Amino acid sequence: MDVAIPIIIVFFVIAVIFAARSFKIVQQYEQGIIYRWGRVLPGTRGPGLTIISPIGDRMQKVNMQIVAMAVPAQEGITRDNVSVRVDAVVYFRVVDPIKATINVQNYMFAISQQAQTSLRSIIGQSEMDQLLAERDTVNRELRRIIDEPTEGPWGIRVERVEIKDVSLPEGMKRSMSRQAEAERERRARIITADGEYQASKRLAAAANVMARDPAALQLRLLQTVVEVAAERNSTLVMPVPVELLRFFDKFSPTTQPGQGDSGSLADFGGDNVDKEEAEIESGAPLSIPEVPDIPELPGADAGLEKVAADAAPEAATTAADGAVTDGRTAQSADNTGKLDAAEDRAADTDA
Repeated sequence: MDVAIPIIIVFFVIAVIFAARSFKIVQQYEQGIIYRWGRVLPGTRGPGLTIISPIGDRMQKVNMQIVAMAVPAQEGITRDNVSVRVDAVVYFRVVDPIKATINVQNYMFAISQQAQTSLRSIIGQSEMDQLLAERDTVNRELRRIIDEPTEGPWGIRVERVEIKDVSLPEGMKRSMSRQAEAERERRARIITADGEYQASKRLAAAANVMARDPAALQLRLLQTVVEVAAERNSTLVMPVPVELLRFFDKFSPTTQPGQGDSGSLADFGGDNVDKEEAEIESGAPLSIPEVPDIPELPGADAGLEKVAADAAPEAATTAADGAVTDGRTAQSADNTGKLDAAEDRAADTDA
């Protein structure tokens, strides 16, 4: 009895070990590959509980989920000679577990290296504008380059490739910002010009309507005055257009036929002028009215005598002054003659 107990225990331990090696659990997102004596059995084991031989069989589980792998940033020169730095993300999954475990040693590392080399290749084949604006085209081309050598021999399918970021040099960023600013300015000018064109068409239509009915211009002017007055300004400048004067002239009373023209101020008295000219041309003697005699004023002779008496002393004084002046002139002439005679004698002595 004492010997049977240890034997039972040994058999129980061996049974537990065999059971642990025989029963395997495969998760829903996994596939199981059976190696029997080193050779892969055809087919795979699905999810759930599976039994394998405890001696000579070995199971390897392969994850069938989609894996998101970040590709390290790669530096390169684009086709238009611009230095850029690009990083991406690769989404792939295993479609053939046997190929993924047999044909490649570490398919995760292999996919990473393939993605990096393909990313550098696509940078050299693309232009900078394509990397920035045509992301979808670049992503499809990058997926095709990565998936081509991996799906057939490795059993791995690349589902999607996305470029995360494109880093540009600072000088290129400044140039692009200036280009974008110039483009925005061009669009703003075009929009402004288009608005001016549409406004001019509307103003032309409004002017046409006002030309047909001048009262509309007067009403618009009054509306403008109301709008300006609402600002409570101390100075109000109100222009008077010519059309307004024409509007008032249109409603001013006109001369009725048969009443004669009003004429200008220079036309008044024309009938009298015509009559006088007709008399002159006929040669008739002109009737000149006689000039009346000028009446004599009383005491006029006495006044004249007084004026003559007052003027006599002044005339005598003037005559005396003239005689003195003549004497002085004669004396000056005599002295001049004496000086000339002396100069002539001095000249004869020298000779």
